[in-house]
Amino acid sequence: MCGIAGIFHKDRDVASDASGVHRMLAAIGHRGPDASGAYVDGPVVLGHARLSIIDLEGGAQPMSTLDGALTITFNGEIFNYVELREDLAARGYQFATRSDTEVILRAYEEYGDECVHRMNGQWAFAIWDKRRKRLFISRDRLGIRPLFYTESNGRFLFASEMKALFADPAVPRKLDLKALAQVFTFWVTLPPRTTFEGVCELPPGHSMSLQDGKVSVTKYWEAQYAAPYEIEDDSRTEQSYSEELWDLLLDATRIRLRADVPVGSYLSGGLDSSATTMMAKKFTDTSVTTFSVAFENPEFDESKFQSEVARHLGTEHHVIRCSSDSIGKDFPKVVWHAEKPLIRTAPVPLFQLSGLVRQHGFKVVLSGEGSDEVLGGYDIFKEAKVRAWWARRPESKLRPMLLRRLYPYMPALQKQSDAALRGFFHSAPEHLDNLFFSHLPRWELTAKLQMLFSADTRAQLGDYNPYDELSASLPADFHRWNAFQKAQYLELKFLMPGYILASQGDRMAMGHSVEIRMPFLDYRVVEFAGRLPVQLKMKVLKEKYLLKKCMAPHLPPSVLRRPKQPYRAPDGESLFSSAARPYVDEALAADRVADDGIFDSKAVGVLASKFAQRRASSIKDNMALVGVLSTQLLQQQYVRQFHDRVGKIEDADSRATAAVHR
Repeated sequence: MCGIAGIFHKDRDVASDASGVHRMLAAIGHRGPDASGAYVDGPVVLGHARLSIIDLEGGAQPMSTLDGALTITFNGEIFNYVELREDLAARGYQFATRSDTEVILRAYEEYGDECVHRMNGQWAFAIWDKRRKRLFISRDRLGIRPLFYTESNGRFLFASEMKALFADPAVPRKLDLKALAQVFTFWVTLPPRTTFEGVCELPPGHSMSLQDGKVSVTKYWEAQYAAPYEIEDDSRTEQSYSEELWDLLLDATRIRLRADVPVGSYLSGGLDSSATTMMAKKFTDTSVTTFSVAFENPEFDESKFQSEVARHLGTEHHVIRCSSDSIGKDFPKVVWHAEKPLIRTAPVPLFQLSGLVRQHGFKVVLSGEGSDEVLGGYDIFKEAKVRAWWARRPESKLRPMLLRRLYPYMPALQKQSDAALRGFFHSAPEHLDNLFFSHLPRWELTAKLQMLFSADTRAQLGDYNPYDELSASLPADFHRWNAFQKAQYLELKFLMPGYILASQGDRMAMGHSVEIRMPFLDYRVVEFAGRLPVQLKMKVLKEKYLLKKCMAPHLPPSVLRRPKQPYRAPDGESLFSSAARPYVDEALAADRVADDGIFDSKAVGVLASKFAQRRASSIKDNMALVGVLSTQLLQQQYVRQFHDRVGKIEDADSRATAAVHR
């Protein structure tokens, strides 16, 4: 796991830009504190900040083939590199290192752009093809590893994080109002759009090339779901599906344990992380080291479940206990790493958790992320089923009771009348044909936060509708999938890479130089799940039905029976804690809000007063506070004070960066 950066000039050599790449690397030094390097050749400069995990001695980057024809800078891991290396060796290729990085180079040499289809991993890499004067860039199928790019003064710049791009003084820094409208609807930006104007994100499952002054972006992978009549073999038993899932997950875990450093595991106490830890234990003779988040506030705490699983699996267990004060204190750091507005404070404890991992000498952890999206675990899937049933039987008195049972931790919802529930949950018959039926309640609640936009922001947005951009990005097959599959796709394609894997995943882990590996997001598991009958993912309202069947022989019954508890953290109480008040008061001050011009200063003042007087309690109020504050902090960190901040990072970065010229 590392950080990468590069500059490609379309019509001249860029040797003078080598120092620019060093500045870019300094801005993302947290991603690769072990070493750094740069490669210069004609129109291209490639930079790399290394977190050493595989082939500690021989895996330095940027790395070139022995003849110098190909050079790569690579962030991530190719988990099946051992098998790929054997195949390539059988074809006559020789290797000078034991690294997966060199395997990518040889695979590209043999298969060209199609090499990505043979890779099982999580990656963002750039390969300079010296003979063809061509730059090839790729990002993994699910979007686990980030990749951003922009064009400035005839140059193409790319990097693992946007702050590296902004380290170049010529790259403008301005928040994209359409991106804010997307975040304040979907929680995420829709690739290639990002938080900042002129900066693009390479979408998951895409590659791009630059040659002869032309930029080409190509999709090489897309999540697919089988229609009921396309299920491979209706005669298959649940047991056969369960056995196949077990074999896939076990192998996905096995290859994700490949490392020349110790590998730990996150343990939330739920089914997914328990399963991941249990499977990891099958490949080691020693105890697995596990890491958990606990909360001082019992409403959010799951520590008793974590301890139960740790005892059952015999792990060496470590816990970090989060308070409202600690969350409030670290929130600005988290916004800096996330590079986008947040709607919840939930990323903060995960940032602190990665700090705990690093304190104990670990660079790599397994995680159960992806299981809910892939195998049908989220409440939103249950909710959509109940809403659809109710829409078809609007006179029912029982179905609104099911909605209340789904959310016992939301007391305000319990008090709502059936009519109010119907309005909020969009459970009328006319809503059933909406493409986004499953997500309408969540998105329309979040979209109400746009009422806090200033008159000028609303005027600049005009008639812009985020749903139009989302609709245009959907695959042709989306329209033929059933409601459950559509809901899964929206989670897997947008919320997962844009929020779960980014703001709660890569950015929070790499903030402390930690790599996360996710067996449930092995592409073989994802493709297998796409072919599953829907009822094996959620049978009536039993979530992750097949996964529970698969794990029943291996985990305590209490883990399998336990209702899913969504991961949450305290929002408003954290941001109005004593640790947060100084920067919150500054960021939300009327003159600062008015000067930045994004939000209406009076409306923000009313919102802040509600929290200061402890009168705010609704989900909408909490999302509004977190969203407005994080946006104001982004404006401060990236627009107002960016170069002052990055200048300090460069001064503190004393690592020697060796430039290699070809």
